[in-house]
Amino acid sequence: MRKFFLGLWQVLIFPVRLLWRLVTLPVALVKRFHAFLTFEPEDRPLTDAFADAVRQPASALEHLEALRKHLFRMLIAVAAGVVICGAFTSRILDLLARPIGGLDALQAIDPTETVGVFMKVALWGGFSLAVPYIAFELWLFAAPGLSARARRSSLLAIPLTLIFFLGGMYFAYRFLLPTALPFLLNFMEIRTIPRVSSYIGFVTGLMFWIGVAFEFPLVLYVLTLMGFIRPQMLVRQWRIAVVLIAVLAAAITPTVDPVNMTLVMAPMVILYFLSIGLSYLAGAARLRKGAE
Repeated sequence: MRKFFLGLWQVLIFPVRLLWRLVTLPVALVKRFHAFLTFEPEDRPLTDAFADAVRQPASALEHLEALRKHLFRMLIAVAAGVVICGAFTSRILDLLARPIGGLDALQAIDPTETVGVFMKVALWGGFSLAVPYIAFELWLFAAPGLSARARRSSLLAIPLTLIFFLGGMYFAYRFLLPTALPFLLNFMEIRTIPRVSSYIGFVTGLMFWIGVAFEFPLVLYVLTLMGFIRPQMLVRQWRIAVVLIAVLAAAITPTVDPVNMTLVMAPMVILYFLSIGLSYLAGAARLRKGAE
């Protein structure tokens, strides 16, 4: 009889316990996240960490397993972004076709060409939408090895990944395409009617890689926080960096004229010097942490 009343009591208070857990769950999550942000890892040289990984391969396997979980969650985020963008792909296609005069200025030859274009735009749009979450998962993977100060600083940089990425895509769409398309379409004064697959692939690829290039300052900032690079090295090697940026701009630029190459190269050079400033900020944070 006693067991019966205990079981009945558990059934009666189950809704109250469930409601209490739902109410206290946000508080518990906030406390857990605060503890994750504030704990200090063991300060060890990078060479010692690699040596331990060689002596104990099991520890390296644990990191690989953690990386697999992060990659899986990134894949889920991209899939969710593709589903969301799939509902707006027609509008996105209209927007991408405006620099050339709309979708009526394009033609499709293969029966499955429009389907492939639709899927490609949905995929690129889903990936672009998932960029902040992908950056967050990469931060979660690297955060346990960072100091508390570097962990908090790099977390604040995650929202900037979307801003820089969208800024690069907007720059390509607003400034680069309007100058590149007239040159490409009127080269040798031959009338060109581009295929929809070729045009959309060209536009999405250009916008994506320009967006990735605009992430360069944040990458250098995080690498400086982790101790892989120093701002003094970036200052000393700025000439080599400008040459490499010129090569990269020539590879990204869709035309062979120097005007469009300069349009791509100029903001990348500015971003490089901006990344030097961010790297100095990250280096100063590391020095303050070492002094403490």
